Amino acid sequence: MSDDADSEFIPTDRESPVGEPVIRGDPSLTGERAKEAVQFDPDDPESLELAAETVTAFSNNTAGAEDNVFMLRGAAACAALVRGEGSYKAAAERAGDGVTVSFIRKWARVHDLPQSIRRHVARGEIAPSAAKHIARVPGEARLALAFAVLDHDLTVRQVRAVASDINDGEPIESALARRGITLGEITLRLPPDVYRELRRRASLSDREPGEVAGDVLSDHFQRE
Repeated sequence: MSDDADSEFIPTDRESPVGEPVIRGDPSLTGERAKEAVQFDPDDPESLELAAETVTAFSNNTAGAEDNVFMLRGAAACAALVRGEGSYKAAAERAGDGVTVSFIRKWARVHDLPQSIRRHVARGEIAPSAAKHIARVPGEARLALAFAVLDHDLTVRQVRAVASDINDGEPIESALARRGITLGEITLRLPPDVYRELRRRASLSDREPGEVAGDVLSDHFQRE
């Protein structure tokens, strides 16, 4: 089963096993580098040792800071180390060499994001530094924030600020609105015949095209 395959609820956390290279091992996302994907098994001592070494190198290596696949590999190692050692503190101690609990926690949370977000990180459409802040947000708000990044090209600073507002109790709609961003606003390119029919139906019902499209999509998703 894929990370996001469930008709009864919307996944907001990882569903595949910790350390499994679901995204890193997908050639459609990472190309030839998919062959290099490493699985970190928190229940295997040798794999856990590799995870510890990877975390240590990851925390000290800034050369790959813009490499999204490199970041996802480091995040996977952090998550596996936490699972294998039983706590963030123990994982940091196992990695050693100045690795902090905060570092482990931030990147393990990125690994625990749902596939619908991690795929965009792998493609470079969501910066890993932004993903760290998205991962701080609970529930469906993290999906909304991630997709707002895609639709409105939010900066990392904006993502960090919105995430903080949400964690302080502000609804994501108002946190985005205060920054001039409308949640749910998206630009679509439709086939001409579909565009004409959407506009025609909206005109006949005295409604906005977005309302008509929303109703049609809601019905479609509910039938799946």
